Amino acid sequence: MNTPETSRSFIPIRIAVLTVSDTRKLADDKSGQTLADRIEAAGHVLAARDIVTDDKDKIRDKVLAWSKDEDVDVVITTGGTGFTGRDVTPEALEPIFEKRMDGFSEVFHRISYDKIGTSTIQSRATGGVVNATFVFVLPGSPGACKDAWDGILKAQLDYRHMPCNFVEIMPRLDEHLRRSGK
Repeated sequence: MNTPETSRSFIPIRIAVLTVSDTRKLADDKSGQTLADRIEAAGHVLAARDIVTDDKDKIRDKVLAWSKDEDVDVVITTGGTGFTGRDVTPEALEPIFEKRMDGFSEVFHRISYDKIGTSTIQSRATGGVVNATFVFVLPGSPGACKDAWDGILKAQLDYRHMPCNFVEIMPRLDEHLRRSGK
């Protein structure tokens, strides 16, 4: 089911990774590094990588800036999806989603359930579109990042994946803006 269509050429896309954490630095950011390694191993470009604290404004500002950057096609965040007081990534980003991707959360939880059972309900992984840029909000564990990349994103961010994928619709994500003259 996830076999690439060999008659199509691979199209590398530019992906930014944002780690949300009050305690991590790039040197010890295992989740961000897990994503960066997988992005590059798949043949994509790591367009940017950063860490911000668990602060709604900082999270939102960084994702908005990347969503307006022509050198970024996709943003993946890791961290801040739990239920503690400092976990605010969904609250920072869901209000700016132009379109919400409910299926991402559902499939993520299905994959996660097979690995960690009912503990998957402690994550509020989500996804959506911001300024015609796909944004995926992942938990802060390396295992969750592996599950999301290996089980969903690797295939959906590969133009060769059939019957459909995100890459082939990227040029049309802003057509509603072009039609309305914005």
